[in-house]
Amino acid sequence: MKQISTEKDLSTALASSIKSKKTIGFVPTMGALHRGHISLIETCKKQCDTTIVSIFVNPTQFNDKKDFERYPRTIDNDLALLKKAGVDFVFLPNEKLIYPKPDKRKFNFGKLDQLLEGKHRPGHFNGVAQVVSRLLEMIKPDKLFLGQKDFQQVMVIRELIKQLKSPVKVVVCPTVRDDENLAMSSRNANLSDEEYDEATFIPIWLEEVKKLATRYKVSQIKARIETLIAQREIMKLDYFEICDTETLEPIKEFSETDQAVALIAVFVGKTRLIDNVLM
Repeated sequence: MKQISTEKDLSTALASSIKSKKTIGFVPTMGALHRGHISLIETCKKQCDTTIVSIFVNPTQFNDKKDFERYPRTIDNDLALLKKAGVDFVFLPNEKLIYPKPDKRKFNFGKLDQLLEGKHRPGHFNGVAQVVSRLLEMIKPDKLFLGQKDFQQVMVIRELIKQLKSPVKVVVCPTVRDDENLAMSSRNANLSDEEYDEATFIPIWLEEVKKLATRYKVSQIKARIETLIAQREIMKLDYFEICDTETLEPIKEFSETDQAVALIAVFVGKTRLIDNVLM
């Protein structure tokens, strides 16, 4: 595994793959790696000849400076995991390389970045678009591997790639869960033991939502989840919505033909967790 921190070294490292027409797979991360990231890497290695992983905690996608500072950074452990996973290259850019000058670009994703995460974290997806567009510009991968846990982010990045007219193919991989069925997240490291125990209710509630959908209205299900979370002392609901999978517009009634996804964001203590389940 080769570590790269400059654009020149990146070009040199990928030159042989490009020359020999080997497929390049890219897994973007912000570090604090876990089994979910490794699952993306394993899928990438199966589908591509060359695997490159980036680690960069992107400041422009944090609308809360304290959240940015609190984001876990475990570079030594990350590098050990990547080496064990058989990654070819790990790209470790600094902020000056990603943003040689302030990035003032404003992307237009319509309603897609104004709902859910976009509504509750203003500017978040614009920051995601800024960093992803820069990384794609530098790496020029054939395939980009993303996790379903970040459902809305995947949709935004798909739209970004469409707007950039990039040929990269997006591969979405299933959410990886731990032994208690909690969605793997770098933020889980910030949970205390008590908070972790509380967080394990999230996937239980989402599975309940799937069952309730056969008998109850959307409004009744939303009220049920809101009530359950209100009863937990160290939990605070940011949002819970049942949405159309194509538009992310909240749905009012279930239909036999429409595809729906339930999405949730919850503060457990100071840690904000997201999850989703396809209905």
